[in-house]
Amino acid sequence: QLQLVESGGGLVQPGGSLRLSCAASGFRLDYHHIAWFRQSPGMEREGVSCISYTGASTQYADSVVGRFTISRDNAKNTVYLQMNSLKSEDTAVYYCAARRGFTVLQTLCSGGYVMDVWGNGTLVTVSS
Repeated sequence: QLQLVESGGGLVQPGGSLRLSCAASGFRLDYHHIAWFRQSPGMEREGVSCISYTGASTQYADSVVGRFTISRDNAKNTVYLQMNSLKSEDTAVYYCAARRGFTVLQTLCSGGYVMDVWGNGTLVTVSS
């Protein structure tokens, strides 16, 4: 069974940091592009950050540029999202998703592709 499992979410104060992990089981991430999305109550899902299967290319939403960093460790079959300087508006359920094949990263991050595998999400709450 192909699975993605997110972890690392939790409650953090504004200005704090969290590192989310997206671990794959049942398949290798080596040839998959990965996207992080988030969704807040009453809001549409939005792309946060994406990384190509090699890790050579990354994409970020304007709202997180300079604060979030996406990376991957294919040896560990895991992708990470380092989130610094967190704001209350970053509160959301964060999902990772994987796609294999020809992909334009900007289109991936805007939700323009059907993804092969989705995780179940991890909740990030930024509050004092």
